[in-house]
Amino acid sequence: MVDVADICKKAKAASYSLAALGAAEKNAMLSAVAEALGREDSRERVKSANAVDVAAARANGLGEVFIDRLTVTDARIDDMIEGVRQIAALPDPVGEVVEHRTLPNGLDIKRVRAPLGVIGIIFEARPNVTVDAAALCLKSGNAVVLRGGKDAINSNRALYEIMRGAIASAGVNADAVAFVDDPSREASRLM
Repeated sequence: MVDVADICKKAKAASYSLAALGAAEKNAMLSAVAEALGREDSRERVKSANAVDVAAARANGLGEVFIDRLTVTDARIDDMIEGVRQIAALPDPVGEVVEHRTLPNGLDIKRVRAPLGVIGIIFEARPNVTVDAAALCLKSGNAVVLRGGKDAINSNRALYEIMRGAIASAGVNADAVAFVDDPSREASRLM
């Protein structure tokens, strides 16, 4: 079993540097993720890992609707890339003033959006969620700990490793995206 506490501690440490990034730096990191996902070697790596997951799902008698959600194709990789680019194009939520008022005594009060720190996400067999969830968390300045279902473990691992490399290449602490590479209930409980 993986050390879930250690994974979470590393994500927490990375969250401090991530929260300090400006919009341009976060967008550059997300662009690096999109580019990495689009490389031919990355596509082949994800599709190869996904083929193992799909074969196991078929062998386990899972239904075609489930298998369709699990399957990663070039078109679905293109959708993941486009999703990351759309998230990068969104306005930076960090620092946005969502409420501002002055009390009768002259006290000026503002509610400003700020990163939470680390967000943990447990999800099932949709590999695109690995990328979508990570991109949304990174855009908002939050580190993320991802834990997908057992049926997509190989696909999720490949996507995570590609994103981690891209994040590091952008000069950001790669622990900002963490992956619990253990689909057991115990790992989920520990998370």
